[in-house]
Amino acid sequence: MLSSSEIRQQFVDFFCKKHGHTNIASSPVVPLNDPTLLFANAGMNQFKPYFLGTEKPPVVRVANTQKCIRAGGKHNDLDDVGRDTYHHTFFEMLGNWSFGDYFKKDAIAWAWELLTEVWKLDPTRLHVTVFEGDPANGIPRDDEAAGFWKAVGVPEERIHLGNKKDNFWEMGNTGPCGPCTEIHIDRTPDKSGGPLVNGGTDKVIEIWNLVFIQFNRNEDQSLTPLPAQHVDTGMGFERICSVVQGKSSNYDTDVFTPLFEAIQKVTLCDRPYGGDLNDLKDTAYRVIADHIRTLTFALTDGATIGNVGRDYVLKRILRRAERYGYQVLGTNEPFLYRLVDTVVEHFGAAFPELKKNPHKVKDQIRDEEAAFLRTLRRGITLFNRIAAQMKDEGRTQVSGKEAFKLHDTYGVIIDITLQMAQEQGLTVDVPGFEEEMKIAQDGARAGGKKFAVTAVKGDLPPTDDAPKYDAAVVDATVLGWVVDNEVVRTGALKAGDSAALLLDRTNFYAEQGGQVGDTGTIDRPGTAGAEFEVEDTQRLGETVLHVGALLAGELKVGDRVTLQQTTTRRIDVMRNHTATHLLNLALREVLGHHVEQKGSLVDEEKTRFDFSHDKPVTAEELREIERRVNRQVVLDQVVTAQTMPLAQAKGLPGVRAVFGEKYPDPVRVVMIGAEAPEKVTQDMSVEFCGGTHLPRTGTIGYFKIVSQEGVAKGIRRITAVTGKPAYEDVQTRSAIVDELAGTFQCRPDELPTRVGALQEQLKAAQAQLKKAVAAALTGVVDELIASAPDVGGSKVVVAKLPDGASNETVRTQIDRVKQKCGSAFVVFGWSEGPESAFLIAALTPDLVKKGLKAGDVVKQVAPVIGGGGGGKPEQAQAGGKEPAKLPEALQKADRLGRDLLAK
Repeated sequence: MLSSSEIRQQFVDFFCKKHGHTNIASSPVVPLNDPTLLFANAGMNQFKPYFLGTEKPPVVRVANTQKCIRAGGKHNDLDDVGRDTYHHTFFEMLGNWSFGDYFKKDAIAWAWELLTEVWKLDPTRLHVTVFEGDPANGIPRDDEAAGFWKAVGVPEERIHLGNKKDNFWEMGNTGPCGPCTEIHIDRTPDKSGGPLVNGGTDKVIEIWNLVFIQFNRNEDQSLTPLPAQHVDTGMGFERICSVVQGKSSNYDTDVFTPLFEAIQKVTLCDRPYGGDLNDLKDTAYRVIADHIRTLTFALTDGATIGNVGRDYVLKRILRRAERYGYQVLGTNEPFLYRLVDTVVEHFGAAFPELKKNPHKVKDQIRDEEAAFLRTLRRGITLFNRIAAQMKDEGRTQVSGKEAFKLHDTYGVIIDITLQMAQEQGLTVDVPGFEEEMKIAQDGARAGGKKFAVTAVKGDLPPTDDAPKYDAAVVDATVLGWVVDNEVVRTGALKAGDSAALLLDRTNFYAEQGGQVGDTGTIDRPGTAGAEFEVEDTQRLGETVLHVGALLAGELKVGDRVTLQQTTTRRIDVMRNHTATHLLNLALREVLGHHVEQKGSLVDEEKTRFDFSHDKPVTAEELREIERRVNRQVVLDQVVTAQTMPLAQAKGLPGVRAVFGEKYPDPVRVVMIGAEAPEKVTQDMSVEFCGGTHLPRTGTIGYFKIVSQEGVAKGIRRITAVTGKPAYEDVQTRSAIVDELAGTFQCRPDELPTRVGALQEQLKAAQAQLKKAVAAALTGVVDELIASAPDVGGSKVVVAKLPDGASNETVRTQIDRVKQKCGSAFVVFGWSEGPESAFLIAALTPDLVKKGLKAGDVVKQVAPVIGGGGGGKPEQAQAGGKEPAKLPEALQKADRLGRDLLAK
């Protein structure tokens, strides 16, 4: 039997060695260049620019296996994973592509050859579908594909017609599209599954989809033939492994069996995976095996676990797996991180990037697991309390507010709430929960809308932007403009109109690589002149769009115009961009070579740089980073930009590139301190970069870090300023120091000593206050003991303690009550602020032996103060947000104590 590794390799070898394809490595599952995607979810994602015509493909035949994740957005398979045998959040997509080269005949013949001759699948079990046609849109039936299937030996009775939903592929509402043909395999014992094709059954399943991109969908929804026809095929790796290996489930293949063995080992589950769809433990095995693959690949490719976008999707995935391990397999400590090594060992040969930093992946997962286990335990307790209260009230639906509280306060994601509710025969108001989420998120959204270049409809002319690096002024010809996302080439643009101007050439830099676009003016000289103000510059493919408004006159296609950048702004941007490169170098020198750029924003005001580092940068480290950058500024190093072959650029000493970014060949390299590539040394800043830079570092003037913060687990952000803003920041800080020195009546260099002495005085005063409060409490508690009623031979000591009480002092007084009373029921309440109420219940050992539990006491009393809690039988604590209701809560506690002791 072929192993999964052999199946993967045979696919690549078949197309690359036998049929002249190039094996292009899988793109990262984190799509850095496509903001429309949370994750790479199909093999064609990285080739989308070739289909759209915005980039020219370097080769015309490609084959590979693409890492994919479908767990958010339109392709949301997360809820199904583990409950069946074929859904996955992470999967591999085997594919072969033709960009204007071969078409239907070869694609069909090669697919048949691989399946029946290389993998020896029974041809009598294979069925195919072809597009039935769409008369309303003028699309004929795909008889061409059907004919090619007949030519390779597929009889007519196994060629089925498919509708537009199943057999016509479209990239979007407009753009490239075309019919597809699918290959299905009949798994019925007697090969009688023909009528079940496209029937949604696991008896006959699709194994390969061949898409023939031959039309363009226009704005009016009509179709026109494309000048170049493309092929895009996709075959799920896990599914084809189950077919070739003769397994009934993807999870029964050797893709997953090593993971199942590791799961049993780390969770100490009492039995191995059994493959039962109706068994909760087997479901847990499937969930955990799938989810650890997703987490390992995503974190390796630069994702993080957090609260927004793809980061939140990964948090959901981790927490779902953790809950199955905790509640089903019985593990009570972090375990997922221990499975990472198995993923690396099993998939590292095919995806060597997994071997790069597995310890960092494990650290992220372990930290998140530990944090979630704490909240999960509290959340499960709260949910059980909600469920019990619902049953008392006759309710069967968890409200949106309750579900949101579980999510927002305790980290219990909605998936887990839904599962716990289902287990207790309850439902959840999901729309209500989503509304609460929306209310919470609306306040966090910031930033205005920019001109949406991706929404532009119509053909865009290419722009010669070669002058963008050197020329402050250039002349150009108007080719048209974009208004309301439509390309316009007729009429005139009039004063007051907003548009994106299209020119044959430009010296404006379009927003790219974290650097903002240029601003400036575009004028038509003369007595009847025109003035267009450029507010932003953006790029779509090979076209530069000058976004702004016509202030005076009018412009027509063919007009000659003069472009003038806002020079001072551009220099400020260049100053910050060159400083960013020096910062990147200094970070690696000071913090270590593990530092990788994770994002940046360079504008005229600042540079904002995100990088990988798993702890805050210390004040001393920040000073050293600043010192190193400013040393390069003082040295006035030369800044050289040169375009060279990608292979040569990658060989330069110390060269840096953004992980996962796709670079052109040749590529532009910016070198600081070297006038030519052969003079580059390991300690210089050398980066792939298409941005604008200063000619020398001295023009930066001064570099000052103004803040550092964490933006996600393992990701830090430094914000810095240069030039005049940096000088002003230093002046402001100096003024603050002078003012403080005046207040303390000391020299600036004496401030740390004076502040330290003040802190010591404050600590001493706080200690004295603590003693005074403890003494006062002792007096209060002594009076409570003296006046406490005796019920059944035990004292009932229940009271609200005065302000100034703390957890520590209250516990001390409880010990005194127990010691003095011998047998006592004690509940103390106190407040530590306007929204902070606390309760502690305590019982002496004799009452615990009678079956009384302090935890039960706080569970009944805590809801009065808007909170909850728990603890051990002898002592338990609760917290709430309504201190005004402490008297009511304590009255309830007093009644409860008297009732319990009287029984």
